[in-house]
Amino acid sequence: MKRALLFLCAIIGLLVSPMLGAQSIPFAALWDWSDPVSHQILFDMRFPRVVLAALAGAALSAGGLVFQGVFQNPLACPYTLGVSTGAAFGAALALRAGSLGIASLGVTCCSFLGALFTVTFVALLGRRQSSVGMLLAGVVVSLFFSSLIVLLQYLSDYEGLFRIVRWLMGGLETVGWEACAQVAPFVVVGLGIVFVLARDLDNLMLGDELAASRGIDVSTSRALLFLATSAMVGGVVSVCGPIGFVGIMVPHICRLLVGGTSRALLCWNVLLGAGFLAFCDALGRVALSPFEIPVGVITALLGGPFFLILLLRRQGW
Repeated sequence: MKRALLFLCAIIGLLVSPMLGAQSIPFAALWDWSDPVSHQILFDMRFPRVVLAALAGAALSAGGLVFQGVFQNPLACPYTLGVSTGAAFGAALALRAGSLGIASLGVTCCSFLGALFTVTFVALLGRRQSSVGMLLAGVVVSLFFSSLIVLLQYLSDYEGLFRIVRWLMGGLETVGWEACAQVAPFVVVGLGIVFVLARDLDNLMLGDELAASRGIDVSTSRALLFLATSAMVGGVVSVCGPIGFVGIMVPHICRLLVGGTSRALLCWNVLLGAGFLAFCDALGRVALSPFEIPVGVITALLGGPFFLILLLRRQGW
C-alpha cells in the first residue's frame, strides 16, 4: 500500500506539473494541435522543464542516499555537507571568468571539480569525527565557499551580479532540450555507477571494518561513489544552481515508506525525487502567478522544517 502511494504521488507530480503555470494548459493539448501557442509552450518549455526537474531530482536524491550511507549520517546530503555550495562556487567562478573573457574549463567541468574537491575534503576532515562533527565540517566548508561566492558577486558588474544571484536561488527555467542534454550524461552515468555499487553501499553503512571483512575494497568503492555523486551534483548545479534539501527529504521518505536494500531504495529515490522536484517547480509557478518562485526557494521552505524535525528526533525530543 505504501509503495503504491509513493508510486502514485511521483507519477502524478510528473504528469500534472507540465500543465500548470501562468497559463494553464489542458491535457487535450497533447493531441489537439489547433492551438499552436499552447502546443509550443507545452513541448518547447514545459516538457523540457519537467525532464530537467526529473533529472535534477533523481540526481540530488540519489546523492543524499549515497552520502547518508557512506558517512553513516542521516542528516548528510549534498546541501548540508557543502557539496552543492562547492559546485556552485566552481560554476560561479567559471561564469565570472567567462564574463571577463578569461578561458576556463567550462561551467559544468568547474562545477564538477568544485563538488569533487568539497566531498573529498569533508571526508578527510571528518574521518575521525562523530556524525555531528562530520556535519559541522560540511557547514564550515559551505560557509567558506559561500564567502568566496560573495566575493565574486562583489567583483562582478551589475549584469554579472544579477546573473549569479538569480542562479544561486536554484531554478529550472529552460527553453528547448539543450539543458537536459547537458545534464543527462552526468546523471545517467552517475546513477549507473551507484546502482552497480549498491551492494558495496549496503556494507559501507555497517562500517569500514565489517565491509572490508566481507571482501569490499572500501577505499575504491568509496572513491567511486564520491566520483559518481560529484558528477551528478556538479552537472545539476552547473545548469540549475544549488537546490537544497531534496537529498535529505526524499531518501528519508523512501526509507520510511519503503525500506529495503540500497539498490531498491535507489530506484524509489530516483522516482520520487523526479516527481517531487517537478511538483515543487509547478508549485513555484502557480503560487504567485504570473510571477515565479525559484524552485530552490520552494525546496528550502519545505526542507528547513524537515531538517529541524530530523535534528530534534536525533536529540531525543
